[in-house]
Order: sequence, then structure tokens, then C-alpha cells
Amino acid sequence: MVCSHILGFPRMGAQREWKTALETYWKSGSGAACAEPDAESLVRMGKQLRASHWALQKKAGLDWVTVGDFACYDHVLNHIQLLGCEPARFGFTEDMSELDRYFAMARGSLREEGGQALSMTKWFDTNYHYLVPEFLPDTVFSLHSERLFDEVKEAQALGYPVKAVLLGPVSFLYLGREKTDGFDRLSLLPKLLPVYREILERLHREGVRWVQIDEPVLGLDIGEKWLAVYEKTYAELAKEPVRLLLTTYFSSLSGHIGMICRLPVDGLHVDAVRGAADLQEIAARWPSEKVLSVGVIDGRNIWKADLDKALALLKAPELARRGNLWIAPSCSLLHVPFSLEAETAMDFRLKQCLAFAVEKLDEVHALKEALEKGDAAIGKALDSSRKTVAFRKGDWVHNAQLAKRVGKLAEDADRRKSVFSIRQALQRKRFRLPAFPTTTIGSFPQTPEIRSVRASFKRGILDEAGYREAMQKEIAFCIAQQEKLGLDVFVHGEPERNDMVEYFAEFLDGMAMTANGWVQSYGSRCVKPPVIYGDVSRPKPMTVEWIRYAQSLTDKPVKAMLTGPVTILQWSFVRDDEKRSVVADQIALAIRDEVADLERAGVGIVQIDEPGLREGLPLRRRNWREYLDWACRAFRIASCGVEDETQVHTHMCYAEFNDIMPDIAALDADVITLEASRGDMTLLQGFSDFRYPNEVGPGVYDIHSPRVPSVKEIVGLLKQASAVIPADRLWVNPDCGLKTRQWKEAFAALENMVKSARLMRETVY
Repeated sequence: MVCSHILGFPRMGAQREWKTALETYWKSGSGAACAEPDAESLVRMGKQLRASHWALQKKAGLDWVTVGDFACYDHVLNHIQLLGCEPARFGFTEDMSELDRYFAMARGSLREEGGQALSMTKWFDTNYHYLVPEFLPDTVFSLHSERLFDEVKEAQALGYPVKAVLLGPVSFLYLGREKTDGFDRLSLLPKLLPVYREILERLHREGVRWVQIDEPVLGLDIGEKWLAVYEKTYAELAKEPVRLLLTTYFSSLSGHIGMICRLPVDGLHVDAVRGAADLQEIAARWPSEKVLSVGVIDGRNIWKADLDKALALLKAPELARRGNLWIAPSCSLLHVPFSLEAETAMDFRLKQCLAFAVEKLDEVHALKEALEKGDAAIGKALDSSRKTVAFRKGDWVHNAQLAKRVGKLAEDADRRKSVFSIRQALQRKRFRLPAFPTTTIGSFPQTPEIRSVRASFKRGILDEAGYREAMQKEIAFCIAQQEKLGLDVFVHGEPERNDMVEYFAEFLDGMAMTANGWVQSYGSRCVKPPVIYGDVSRPKPMTVEWIRYAQSLTDKPVKAMLTGPVTILQWSFVRDDEKRSVVADQIALAIRDEVADLERAGVGIVQIDEPGLREGLPLRRRNWREYLDWACRAFRIASCGVEDETQVHTHMCYAEFNDIMPDIAALDADVITLEASRGDMTLLQGFSDFRYPNEVGPGVYDIHSPRVPSVKEIVGLLKQASAVIPADRLWVNPDCGLKTRQWKEAFAALENMVKSARLMRETVY
């Protein structure tokens, strides 16, 4: 029996309807003050989107519709409510609705104390961010939400066969964080399992036959302590009558396969894109009477599948003789855009090479048809696939001159001229900044007026002169606001930029943008990853004009803002016919040329953001060294072509860096700024343990929350930071850019930040 299914579907909708609905709801007021009709509208839109997504799965011929993958903000946050472990620090009262509590955890409560939003970090090595569960010794669990069961009923009422989705208990605990020193969150597992059993029993009672139970941490080096609990955990869950499909993705399962194949579950899903090398061993060891789901369609990238290659894998003897074979994408389709249908203006050469979520549904079904009825049943699809494979090998993707330049890079191209101590002295003499210098990460609020100007220019309604005048006016406003606030290092505010990667992609050869290829990053925040289809080069300067203009308006140093090569690579859909390290070097040379032009224009401080560097770290530690070597080298190629007096900053956020501190130091940036406020500065411990040699700017407030932090809060964080890092090497800045905030919030928060820095100067010096 061959079945087809998916692990999850994009939540935002074909036109980002969910983003619009969320932001409309939030604007009307948050928490219990939100008007009931707006809440009803939000719930209604969610129901409409789910019905539409299930209809697409059914139309494509899939055997199951996947239920439970939709989230108002984040699927891990869904489980925090489902499992009844909302942190007590929020002080929720009985009169607060589930939705109000949900968004308080996601975005922060307006309460002065205890209302800080849950920490947010990257979902494995993707650009999706999940909200981190918090665990204490007295954490209790209980079935506390009807959301999942209501969605099951919605799908059943529409006549669909339902496969429900749960994040597995071990992964849920592993992905959380202890909030008490010395406490082991794994000790909570005996209290958690009865609630999972209750959920499974309830789903079975509601008529659900299969539950997809995701355990993605099985693709990590999680250690013996965590691996040891799996057999007892699933022996307990197997007592419930519903069938369990244990789901893994994003990585090889090497080293864990024997244990996994002993688990008392009814099916196993494996990522046959990233874990293809495991498939033969798994197929040989996995009991033949059980379901084996093979994730053969790439759920992380947008290239059309090579159907011949996929069928060869599925027809391999070890799979062909199985009686229960399911076909699926490698992981949830959350990580790809909705549909190619909206890409009406895309170059036909590129468009014919792509498949978004809706098109991947058809690819999954086509493979099932071929296995059941023979290749002739999908003749047209196979012919199209073969033409695409051949076309992607053409000359249109190659740049011989660039290849020559990459091959002849000087041996010292990734090294600064002098060591940091010499550079630091020269930079301090040049800029004469006070102790605890204040700055921001780059962007200022992107108002509807700014977006309207950009859209008008893009559509040809506004000419270039009008566009330049509007952008200069906004830059002048940003500079004036920073003068008023008393910041020490300014930025130009980035009004001309739609996204920190998309902006640069529009200037670079070998990269293309979609019109509607949006992918959820977190909450209502969506990004539109570029498509790297060929060799990447920079035909002309990208930022110099705007930074030069901003610097002409002030005597304070204006920091130029660039996105680093690894982040551009990581936050794009990358070609799969070239080594990632080669593509990284190509992008690094483009950024290096931009830095050189900025320096020639008189810019003294350049920030090259690399939030994607930690995210790109392979999930298995044995692959770290190779990645870190080429990734850190790419950053240095981009940043090291400057004089000692030029100060290079980098910024990183929403990931754990403590395990790669030597490599962060090896970037040799003069200043690193990073997200730290949501984690109560715990991230800084690594900088202390390693004795990080250069200057550091830990983020002192969370820009993803509308809360304005008090001076008391910020000073408290700065005191924590100064206990770890010498005060003469500390900068003061927000966690990240301010583009998603409103000016009123941003100005008030920055005002308190500047006051806090001044208080620290008085206290310490």
C-alpha cells in the first residue's frame, strides 16, 4: 500500500491573509482589552485558511490532510498551552481568554514586572523562530486547550481523513529551557507523559486513526541521557490505541537508528533528502509490517524535484518490497512559499525550475501514481522534470571571470592588517566615543508611508528623482531623531530597504527575487528569500549613496549596514548544483567590494550582520568543523579588506552561540552586537568563559515586544553584562533592528537606553 501525505503546510495563506489578520487584531488592542468582534474575526480567518489548505491537499490526491500544523503564532507555543505549562510569572488570571494569554507569551505583557515575552530562538537550522518553553521544578502539566481537537472536528466536518500532528514529549522538553539553576528539565518527563496519553486517547475517541508525533531532536547529538528515555517514553504512549507515526527531519539519524527501530510505534518518517545515506539501513532494520514514510521531496528548498532520481530511490529493492510505503516531503512545507501561481512576472527560465508548497503537493502525488500505475501514468511530469534538470546545467548560471577571481584569492585575503589591540587604539583615537557607547542595530520603523513610496517607485508610479527625495527626507528624519536622543553612533535607518537580504539580492547577479514568495519567520513576520540560481557577483555599489548622504547631515559617525555572506546564503533558497562554500566565497567578494567603496567614501564604521551564521551550523557535531572553517573565512573575506582605523561590527541574534565561541572570536570583528535581553543575559556567559577578546554590545531590550523597558530594567541588564565583560569593552544597543516597531515605542525605548548608558558611566567611572 502506497500513501501520500505532508508533514505540515504554510500557515500565512496565498496572500499572507494570516499576517493581515494578526496585525489588525494587535492594532485594535492587546490582552483582555481587545474587542470581542476582532477576536471572532481572527478565529474565523484561521478557520478559513485551514479549510483552504486542507482542500488543496485533498485536491492534489493526498491520502491524509494534516491537522494541528496551523498556529496563530508558533506551533511550540501551541503546545505550551495544550500541555498546560504557561509560565506562572505572567500572572494570568482566570478571566483572561486563551488567545489573550497566548499573545502575552508571544509578544510580552504590558505589565512592568514578569511580562517579558518568552525567549525566541531558531528552529534547528532554519530561519523559522520558535518560542522557548520555560521549566521549573514545580512546573505542572494538564490538558489545557481545545484548539487541536476543534481543528480535528473542523476537518472531519468537511469530510477529510485526518492525520493529527503533535510535537513529541522528548523534543518538547529538549527544546525548552530550565529557569532554575541546577534543575534538569528531563526530570519532568514522568509528569508530562500522562498528559500526552490523555491527548492521544482523546484524539482516538474523536476518530483520528493516525497521529504524526514529531521528534526532530533525534537528528541531533542529544546525548545518552536523552536517548535513554525514548524506549520507555514510547512504550508508555503505545498503550493508547491510536497509531503513531514517529517523525524525524532535517538531519541524518546516524547513531540512533538501532534504538529508533526498536520503538513501539506504527510508522516512521525519515528525511530522505538530508538523511539519504541512512535509508538503506533504516529500510533493512525497520519492521516490514510497519509504515515507512520517505521524505523524498525537498521541503526546505524550491527547486523542482528530479522525479527520475526520486523514483530510483523509491524503487530501490529495500523499499520496493515493503508493503506499507508512504511518500512525503522531507519536512513541513512551512519553510517554502505558498504557490508559484502568483509569480506572473518571473523570468520563465527560472520559473520552470521551481516548485513551491502547492506544486510540491503535486510532486508527492505524482510519485505515488508512478509507483502504483507505472511511469507512463506521469509521462508529462517526467518529461518536464527531465527538461528542467538539463536546463539548469546551462551556461546561463555560470560566470567564468568570477570563478577565476575566487580561485585566485590571496592567502591573506581573510586577515586584517593588524591585531585587534592595535586597531582598537587607532579606532578610539578616531571616534573618541564615551564609555558604554550607544548605537542601534540598523533599521528604524518602516512606516506605511515609507512602504508606499517604495511600492510606487517599484511600480513606476514614482520616478527616480522623487524616490530619492523621499528617501533622503526619511534619512534626515532618522538622523534628527538620533541627534535628539543623544546616541553616539548613528545609522541611516534603512528606509530604502525592504528586507536585509532581499535588498542586496536585487543588486547581485546570480540572484533573483520572487513577487510573492513569502515564508514565515515568526508570528506575523514573513521574509521573501531570494533564489540563488547562478554565480553571484556585484555589478555596482549597493549602499554607498545613502550612507554618504546620512553622514553629510551629522558630525557623529554613521555606521554603514551590510548583510554578511553567510546570512545571505542561509536566508536564500540556494542552488543545489554548487558547493555552499563556493557560493559563500562569491557573495563574500561582493560584500568586500562594497566595504571598500564605503571606506573610500569616508565611512569609518561598517556593520556586517551575520545572524545566520549559527543557524547554518550543521545539526550533527561531526560536520561542524568543515562548515565553520568556510563560513568564518567567508565573513573575513568580506570584512578584512579595510584599514585598521575602520571599525568593523557584526550582529548576531536569536541563536545560541556559546558552543562556538572560538569561531565567533575568529571572525575578528572589532565589535559584536547580539540578542541577549530575552535570555536575561545568559548568552554572555560564553563570552566570559571564553574571555572574548574584542568589544561586545549585548542587546538590552527586546525589539519584538511593544513593551518599553524601564531605565531600571536596562541598568540591571547592563550591570549583569559588566560583571561578565570589562566595562571598557561594552556597547549599549537593542537586541535587533527596529523596523517592526512604531516610532513612539522605539523613541521611548531608546530614550531609556541612552539614560541607562549615562547612569552606567556615572556609576562605573
